[in-house]
Amino acid sequence: MEGMTKPITVAGRIAALAAAVVVLVAGTTACTAQNKGPQVSDTATARPNSSESGTVPASPSGESTTPAPPSGGSLPSTAPGGSASPEAVPTALSWKTYTDPAKSVSFEVPQEWIVQSVAPDAGSLPGALKVEVKDAAGRYVATLQTGLPAAAPADCPVGQAKPYVVISSVPLDVPHSGGSGTIEPRVVFRVIQGYKFFGSFGITNVVAGADGQSCELRNRVQGPAGKGDIAFGDVTALHAFAVDEKVAPAKSFDTLDLAAKYVAHGAEFANVQRMLLSLKVNL
Repeated sequence: MEGMTKPITVAGRIAALAAAVVVLVAGTTACTAQNKGPQVSDTATARPNSSESGTVPASPSGESTTPAPPSGGSLPSTAPGGSASPEAVPTALSWKTYTDPAKSVSFEVPQEWIVQSVAPDAGSLPGALKVEVKDAAGRYVATLQTGLPAAAPADCPVGQAKPYVVISSVPLDVPHSGGSGTIEPRVVFRVIQGYKFFGSFGITNVVAGADGQSCELRNRVQGPAGKGDIAFGDVTALHAFAVDEKVAPAKSFDTLDLAAKYVAHGAEFANVQRMLLSLKVNL
């Protein structure tokens, strides 16, 4: 894990990381009791080999399939340790609620953050919204979009899928459509392995990939028929970047440990998670 030129060994390394994440979770859970923001219940835990984690695809019959055990050079399909998602504790002391003029969406942001409505992307459905969120210094944080036209998953040729891991997965109540290849909506932070570990936060009800591997992790919720999809996150889709590609606004980490610590202790993610969980959509 010290460099991407060496293969990842699951035995020992992942076990050690699992213990570290359990410590991180325990520490943040203790702090959560004093947090005045929305509380994360026990139902927010990421369950290994569970379709609710967003890591296991639905079979044609609608039943979940169980991913194969990770082997050398691949990541586990759920957060290291598998028993609980880190519970971030928001650090912003004062919050405000953004509501669009038509009152079709609302969400909370730290008082100093900037929320700006911009023109929807070309091809969006009538009544679609696009709202950008920036922090107090004007740095980009996330984009909320509604009325997105349905989009087919990216092509994923045999042998091109990359290992990924769901570090945090928390239920979200927003309008959505179900069916094959979907789960209940979640607020997630997921990492995919390339020359580094690339991470992204967002909302989704789209199954990520089979057997803990994928070419693209999609941050979108399939909306009810005729209403379009909903996206809220730093990027609408995450992939393993090439060396010459721009990574931002997605995140990159040298190790999986650092990605887990970003979720468990990072002030940015703590505030972002509260913002995403506060989303209300009226379609």
